[in-house]
Amino acid sequence: MKKTLLLVDGSSYLYRAYHAMPDLRNKHGEPTGAIYGVINMMRKILQDYQPHYAACVFDVRGKTFREEMFPEYKAQREKMPEDLALQIAPIHQAVAAMGWPVIGIEGVEADDVIGTLAVRAQSLGVETIISTGDKDLAQLVNEHCTLINTMSGQILDEKGVEEKFGVKPSQIVDYLMLVGDTIDNVPGVDKVGPKTAAKWLQAYGTVENLLAHASEIKGVAGANLRAAANQFELTKALLTVKTDCELAGVVDDNLENLRFREPDRESLIALYERFGFRTWLRELTGDKDRIPEGDSRVAEQTRQETGLVDSLQYETVTTIEQAKAWLDRIKRAKLVALDTETTSLDAMKARLVGFSLSTEPGLACYVPLSHRGPDMPQQLDKKEVLELFAPWFEDPAAAKLLHHAKYDMHVFANEGINLAGVQHDTMLQAYVLESHRSVSLNELAKRWLGQSGISYEELCGKGVNQIGFDEVDISRASRYACEDADFTIRLHRLLFPKVQEDDGLARIYALEIAVSTVLWRIERNGVAIDVAELNAQSHEMGRLMVDLEAKAHEIAGQPFNLNSPKQLAEILFVQMKLPVVRKTPSGTPSTDEEVLSKLALDYPLPKVLLEYRGLAKLKSTYTDKLPKMINPKTGRVHTNYSQAAVITGRLSSSDPNLQNIPIRTPEGRRVRKAFVPGNANGFIVSADYSQIELRVMAHVSGDEGLRNAFLKGQDIHRATASEVFSVPLEDVTPEQRRAAKAINFGLIYGMGAHGLAMNLGITREAAQSYIDKYFARYPGVAKYMEATKALAHEQGFVQTVFGRRLWLADINAGGARRAAAERAAINAPMQGTAADLIKMAMVAVDDWLQGNGMQSKVIMQVHDELVFDVVEEELEQIKLQVPVLMSQVATLTVPLVAEVGVGKNWEQAH
Repeated sequence: MKKTLLLVDGSSYLYRAYHAMPDLRNKHGEPTGAIYGVINMMRKILQDYQPHYAACVFDVRGKTFREEMFPEYKAQREKMPEDLALQIAPIHQAVAAMGWPVIGIEGVEADDVIGTLAVRAQSLGVETIISTGDKDLAQLVNEHCTLINTMSGQILDEKGVEEKFGVKPSQIVDYLMLVGDTIDNVPGVDKVGPKTAAKWLQAYGTVENLLAHASEIKGVAGANLRAAANQFELTKALLTVKTDCELAGVVDDNLENLRFREPDRESLIALYERFGFRTWLRELTGDKDRIPEGDSRVAEQTRQETGLVDSLQYETVTTIEQAKAWLDRIKRAKLVALDTETTSLDAMKARLVGFSLSTEPGLACYVPLSHRGPDMPQQLDKKEVLELFAPWFEDPAAAKLLHHAKYDMHVFANEGINLAGVQHDTMLQAYVLESHRSVSLNELAKRWLGQSGISYEELCGKGVNQIGFDEVDISRASRYACEDADFTIRLHRLLFPKVQEDDGLARIYALEIAVSTVLWRIERNGVAIDVAELNAQSHEMGRLMVDLEAKAHEIAGQPFNLNSPKQLAEILFVQMKLPVVRKTPSGTPSTDEEVLSKLALDYPLPKVLLEYRGLAKLKSTYTDKLPKMINPKTGRVHTNYSQAAVITGRLSSSDPNLQNIPIRTPEGRRVRKAFVPGNANGFIVSADYSQIELRVMAHVSGDEGLRNAFLKGQDIHRATASEVFSVPLEDVTPEQRRAAKAINFGLIYGMGAHGLAMNLGITREAAQSYIDKYFARYPGVAKYMEATKALAHEQGFVQTVFGRRLWLADINAGGARRAAAERAAINAPMQGTAADLIKMAMVAVDDWLQGNGMQSKVIMQVHDELVFDVVEEELEQIKLQVPVLMSQVATLTVPLVAEVGVGKNWEQAH
């Protein structure tokens, strides 16, 4: 059996581990996620391949010959995150202690060391396996050298490289010269993407030969190729992996010093102890009960485990003297953490049970106000305490820190207090930093502080045994409430500096803080509902459902329960013998909406069933339910907007969900008819960004064709149809425009040929032809998509125009999860930037309404749309000023356009 050399791209591993792992920390607050991830990957790859020789190769800080040659090389890469930088030395120590030869050479990139070792191994008859996620190293692949990507499970031999890139390994450098390398800031040919590069190299073999025939390449692409000719000597030198680095004194000529050493057991034990790796420590020592010294799960009740405080000082305020002393303390403090305990999670109904305060880590108090039940100790009078603290609560100059401030603002409003001075919110700090993870206070405490406080379930119970917080024993409630305020101030001291480190994150956080108050006002405003209209719609839907049920029975030839998946499967797949599209995990044929939608293209019964289900959902979710959700005090329906729930920055609406009312069916649109102004003489006004995500695509891709269409004010779908179908703008048919619209929106959501074919009802080949023509006409879009996917794989996230980070947890997973993450990576910057823009618009519009003392109100936000309840005398002002404000919140390379509709209800205005 041939000997093998396993080379691990250590620099690739540590970045991947850092972005793939949660923010793990030991009990001292040191970051450990990347350390854990790298050790785990090194253990696994060694187990999987068991090579004769091996090395883990890292980049070393400092300039290489490439920076000397091209100062802009890697210039756009962000500075290494501080948390990762802190883990570099321990990673090197751990890998070496595991027995791996570790190599890092000043002035030489890891890729060049790997290339040199691969060539040397080949000269000795040794097969090489390189573990990396770096596409540049594909140029080393040959019959004796293979790449593996442990994150995705992908193996690239010679055939694999050709399948992935469309070129042979020997052509990879030429391929990269044409497409460029966005990650390393190496320029390619403008508007030339992977498909064009592969096509050219398949035809001409090399860039040199391609240039010799450059006159045969027509159009913009040919002109750009010729214009780039003078840079190819430089880019080839930058992109070519060196295979002749001087390794004397580092690696023996015969590779013998790349054999594994015996693991350094004592060093590994010390590392596992320090960083809290419990399982590995027990495995190494044979002690199944051993707990590492650094284990963050070991918590003492009297210590702050991050080392920020030595003891806890929690106080229950039960005398007016204590209350006044704390009021004096918070007045002197620069920033005060504030938290409420309430009777309900429904913000509009929740009443205050007590509140907690903290001015520094480890120091907090709880002021109980309305706990009830037998044997409760004496509490202060609620009215007296609120009157005492009200001036501080309502002082905009008194800086306050909360976790989910919007909820607490509602609670205080329910008590007649206008909470002001909300300067920080740890929920929003966490959301801005890591939107892909839970932002609950308890989860953040575990993740960042290494502590678990008393849980709500421990305090109040679950299910039928659950009690209200106002029934909880005051001493236990006080501990819980003090922890909330204390954890909040500790988290702020960890999270806020991280937000400030990045200008984009700081900008987004400031926006989210401002949006929180606007959302509070929108939720407080509520929406007026026409109950009589909904009742009439509900009655009509019920009648239609009876008719559809009869029609379904007629088609099936027998009665059956339309709401029973079991009976439905029996009718469709056993008796009518329709094709089984997909099965459930239990193995029975699925009858979900996706399956019925596919079957409805060819069979009548699934179509009837879909209509029935659509009406049933509308009826139960809206026409029957909305009248019951009217707040008896306000006479309006009040939704809840979750600000920190969607990775892209979008808001989500619940109880009721006002963002999911369907608009593609007449019945769905009719539901909007029941949303009316609060005053009989008033109006509903809808202000909606026009084609916002396509405008963002034009901006981020830099594609001249898309940009010009928007700059000229053209119908973008007609303009796209003109380009794709090569017809004059005025000759575009409705069918061509419809196809272009499907392409425009489909591609920004990562839709492929199969999806487009399904959407348009055409063959896959025809759909692929449309897509190819689209990318030929708009090459900047294709280039953006490839660059974005590459960036996502490199750093684990993509960004909006304004700096919001959009994390992609599965970007380096395998199979369908990876493909879905790549589609999300393409779309997320568009959807996220659109979310940023509508939030900016909300703030701008709210500032204008409040600053001018206007009576009109924003009552809903639905994706790219703001909905207003407008009094008659302000209608003209709203119609004129709102679209101007919305179009001016930011400057892109294409104009932002907002369109306004007016009506006596939402349907008319939309």
